[in-house]
Amino acid sequence: MKLKLRLSNERGHADHGWLDSYHTFSFADYYDPAHMGFRSLRVINQDDIAAGAGFPTHPHRDMEIFSYILYGALAHKDSMGNGRVLEPGQIQLMSAGRGVTHSEFNPSKTDPGSLLQIWIRPREQGLKPSYTEWHPKPEHDTAAKVLVISPDGREGSATIHQDADIYRLRLKAGESTTHELAAGRGAWLQLISGSVSVNGTTVNPGDAISTEDSGTLTFTASQDAEALFFDLA
Repeated sequence: MKLKLRLSNERGHADHGWLDSYHTFSFADYYDPAHMGFRSLRVINQDDIAAGAGFPTHPHRDMEIFSYILYGALAHKDSMGNGRVLEPGQIQLMSAGRGVTHSEFNPSKTDPGSLLQIWIRPREQGLKPSYTEWHPKPEHDTAAKVLVISPDGREGSATIHQDADIYRLRLKAGESTTHELAAGRGAWLQLISGSVSVNGTTVNPGDAISTEDSGTLTFTASQDAEALFFDLA
């Protein structure tokens, strides 16, 4: 399998004071024609938000948008009537469809928060907006690989309007897990913390690795590690 490594220090970066953000793909003022996305995956932003700060109400359409909380908390409100405070390890997924508005804030007055914000193109435009969440269960604490988002909501995952299976990986040092990538699909791993070897290639925090070759991917942690893994049509 041919693997392509996207290094953390090659990402776009924007420091707005209240927001310190790293962009895996072109976003806002960061433009790199070589990194416009991967299959339906369009945005991976690592956002660190200062205490009490956040994104005021703004619109989206025709995009599947989810946030994975790394530390701190995120208060979400949207025009569909949803209002939630998400905590570390939780996911909220909003299908913007034909149009929604929402806001996202760090509700703490003293502590910063951090999240991955991810956008995936839907399989069709003009869908009815919707909202779903994924919360880890106690048995997930020790699970190396957990399905968190899928097109059919199986295994308690949040539901996305795209042929995309998204997994959370959590590996103890020395632990391994595998994934079988079918022909015609693509895989993207975004490492959050720790260090992982993917078929012999080392991936460090903020790095990503991808392939469009079918076969077995083996993930082995040299340090306790956490990642999101995307299996995309």
